[in-house]
Amino acid sequence: WDLNPGLLQEQPYGNFIDNLRLFTKGGSGGMGYPRLGGEGGKGGDVWVVAHKRMTLKQLKDKYPQKRFVAEGGANSRVNALKGSKGKDCEIPAPVGISKNTILLISFVNEDRILVAEGGLGGKLHTNFLPLKGQKRVIRLDLKVIADVGLVGFPNAGKSSLLSRVSHAKPVIADYAFTTLKPELGKIMYNDFKKISVADLPGLIEGAHLNKGMGHKFLKHLERTRQLLFVVDISGFQLSSKTQYRTAFETIILLTKELELYKEELKTKPALLVVNKMDLPDAQVKLHELMKQLQNPEDFLHLFEKHLIPEKAIEFQHIIPISAVTGEGIEELKNCIRKSLDEHDDQEKDAYHKEQLLNLQSSSSGSCRVSPSKHAITTSRKDVIQIQ
Repeated sequence: WDLNPGLLQEQPYGNFIDNLRLFTKGGSGGMGYPRLGGEGGKGGDVWVVAHKRMTLKQLKDKYPQKRFVAEGGANSRVNALKGSKGKDCEIPAPVGISKNTILLISFVNEDRILVAEGGLGGKLHTNFLPLKGQKRVIRLDLKVIADVGLVGFPNAGKSSLLSRVSHAKPVIADYAFTTLKPELGKIMYNDFKKISVADLPGLIEGAHLNKGMGHKFLKHLERTRQLLFVVDISGFQLSSKTQYRTAFETIILLTKELELYKEELKTKPALLVVNKMDLPDAQVKLHELMKQLQNPEDFLHLFEKHLIPEKAIEFQHIIPISAVTGEGIEELKNCIRKSLDEHDDQEKDAYHKEQLLNLQSSSSGSCRVSPSKHAITTSRKDVIQIQ
């Protein structure tokens, strides 16, 4: 959540939006009744509620005005001295929404967070005058745009792979940089499970310095749960003026680019796809590549010192495929599913442990600590200060 009311534009990429700016306002309190000491009702609150099937694009289409205002509290009157509370307003949002890097809406359906509190009703200490509700401009920033992000140099066959594993129709051609914006596809499984895959613009050497698609590309990688490296078994050369790189060199250089941009990217679960296995001598080159990956330190002397990553990425699976013939595609789908299922189990365990710690700390401190009046509280009883 970015609660900065400055001018922010949502960023559309094809069929999805990755951030959205909304106006929110809590309801005003109801008038008190001075003669009889009646209290006005509290204004309604504005909540953001996680829905697994919601996207930011659907939210924008459903509420084009992007204004969310809760109902005001009822006035105190003779036959109802205690005014009723105003109705809350709920904003449906996708799971995995963040403020900067802090995950506020978790991967749990119906999780919620309060973003604009309603005003108090008129009572004795306010001279029976009601208070207005909070006004906030919030930015919903999608932490995750896809389950899997394809990582590779231009022309590695990422778009061809996406069209093979999903129903997406990306632009495919025989030259570099055919993907200029993220393309999303979904892998469909027999048990109706869906896994989203993002084909992102190809990296080039120096991407961490914002060369090529640079930071735009790398920013989107942060928003995927798992990395799928795609390399051409025959190697890569951007142009006649640039150096030719073998498949092994490609992997090392991609790893270094991720490390230089943000080291945490290397901690994401990663799979390696070795593409274009239909080419001549592909099996011989694959055998050589596997030998290099098993003992990468034996081959690092071939690189200039500044190109060597601090630590090599450990791939959970290495799958040789041909996006042209379909060889290895089913095995790849199964490996992606297996890896994500394992990651989901780890996330759920970590989430439940965090919930338990929050409950323990809140129960031990509830007698001594009162929350700040400026705090945002969630249904999980966490207290998160607005920056």
